[in-house]
Amino acid sequence: MDAPLIVVNFKTYSSAMAGAADMLGQLMADVETSARMVAVASAFDLSSVSAISGLEVWSQHLDPVGQGSHTGWLEPQTAIERGAAGTIINHAEHKVSIEHVRDLMAMLPDDFPICACAADVDEARALAELGPTFIAVEPPELIGGDISVTTADPAIVSDTVAAVKEVNPDVRILCGAGVKNGQDVATAISLGAEGVLLASGVTKANDVPGVLRDLVSLI
Repeated sequence: MDAPLIVVNFKTYSSAMAGAADMLGQLMADVETSARMVAVASAFDLSSVSAISGLEVWSQHLDPVGQGSHTGWLEPQTAIERGAAGTIINHAEHKVSIEHVRDLMAMLPDDFPICACAADVDEARALAELGPTFIAVEPPELIGGDISVTTADPAIVSDTVAAVKEVNPDVRILCGAGVKNGQDVATAISLGAEGVLLASGVTKANDVPGVLRDLVSLI
């Protein structure tokens, strides 16, 4: 297996926007680990966060539009030129159609990581048909909570892994919702996931460096 992923979604938390985004990105880059650390930044912060040495940065969303008359949409090529090295799509807080995901994938380079989010096994199976790089399974009711999906519903992780691999064995699985610590990460990996997607566990933490170190402590 490749290096496990720790994907931190900055969302629009005040502790992870503008100058705070740069500081959080630097803290992530400073973690000594063999894990693959990924910061998922707002479009506003792509340029500055992606300038941090040693940090992989993804966009929080992209739209399948070209350059031209598309006011308000997030056009992929500009995001790439501003530092996006990947993207998440279809997050529970920004749902899109399966056609949106399909059309976006058709516009992006073959080596550009795409993490499609799924609320359940059925949605993960449908997304797997498209062949994104990653599928992150996140039960919406657990997002932002204090109980990790690996504790509350471990079966959804292992069942998603089985379902996705049956459809497309090349797709890699992440899990999220309530992930807070290194034990959550280790449990996710033991269930067949290849990393985690989290936000508030880092962005709202009182001791961000300590949380980041803990997240990678058992892998």
